[in-house]
Amino acid sequence: MQGNALIGQSGGPTAVINSTLCGLVQQAEKSKNIQNIYGMRYGIEGFMKDEVSDLGSESPSVIQGLRSTPSSALGSCRYKVQDKDFPLILDQLKKYNIRYFFLIGGNDTMDTIHRVEKYCQDNNYELCGIGLPKTVDNDLYGTDHTPGYPSAARYVALSTQQSSRLAADMQRVDRYVIHQTVGRESGFLAAAAGLAKQHDSDGPHLIYMPERKLNKETFIKDATSIIEANGWVSIICGEGILWEDGTPVSASNTADKFSNIEFGAMGGSSAAMNLHKILSDETGYRGEFQITESLSMCGIDRASKIDLEEAYGCGVKAMELADNNETGIMVTLVRPTEGPYKTNYGTAPLMDVAVKAKPMPDEFINEAGNFVTPAFIDYLKPLVGDLGTFSVLQHQAAKAQ
Repeated sequence: MQGNALIGQSGGPTAVINSTLCGLVQQAEKSKNIQNIYGMRYGIEGFMKDEVSDLGSESPSVIQGLRSTPSSALGSCRYKVQDKDFPLILDQLKKYNIRYFFLIGGNDTMDTIHRVEKYCQDNNYELCGIGLPKTVDNDLYGTDHTPGYPSAARYVALSTQQSSRLAADMQRVDRYVIHQTVGRESGFLAAAAGLAKQHDSDGPHLIYMPERKLNKETFIKDATSIIEANGWVSIICGEGILWEDGTPVSASNTADKFSNIEFGAMGGSSAAMNLHKILSDETGYRGEFQITESLSMCGIDRASKIDLEEAYGCGVKAMELADNNETGIMVTLVRPTEGPYKTNYGTAPLMDVAVKAKPMPDEFINEAGNFVTPAFIDYLKPLVGDLGTFSVLQHQAAKAQ
């Protein structure tokens, strides 16, 4: 099938999403089936407004530089495609003779490409539609992990390691620190903070994930008991954690275009802020809260090396699948069942991936629901890499002269 390729990026950015774009463009340039390579400006929303760029006209050095460029070079959107949009989308595909359609994104993005590809089939327009995974939440079905997650996990782990060191040294001033991560329904990113804990006294001490509902009294008891025993406490929470009655700890009532509750700055409230206030009111202690929001989604200086390589490889794999006339699928990462970690690529049907969210497996969360298990550390460690260690003074008592 001869024609042009169209590439888009949707949803939140990652440190490595442009590495995927680079792999896809460079592999498409080798394809005998691709005549021109186009990019959507600001996702499917921009495409419907005829905002299309010619990626083939970019210099090779610029395309290569995408491998180490964070955020979304094409621009992104969070537009939910409506049934009324499909005739316009099809007209645009025909206008630019698009026969190869690629979207890089998460759950909602996979829903978009699945619906576009199906609409084209139903209307006798030959189109190859392939999704490329991306999300720091790590909640896509069908893949061991998603490009973007290892780098964001590394960012969280390093931030926790460093902020916990600060909190330990400042415990006579601030007795607790609460760090909020992104993750609406999935606790994978909050859980990544567990990599920072190398000794029992190290932070984090408590990790609260959306997969486990929180009891206010238990939270206060857990935190205060650690302060009494340790002098301070480091707490990590996912933005989407819920109380036992199902209400958000953030107390947010704001929803996005996909009917998802908005957390953090977008929701005008915060789980970390509310937990901070609860501890302050209960204990009278000073403390800090940290809400990084999108910083973990674009921290190229902390990117995981394996993440950068796998993201690029997903782009290459997607084009190889397209050249083999495969469609209606998403590229996946497959972990070997035995032996050391190595990267393998596979596929999953878009209809199985679209919209659904993958929670953390039960075996990754401890029985108390406030920390991760060794199984999770084993899962994440090869993806993130070494975090390094800090020196700790022994504080041997000085002798009076």
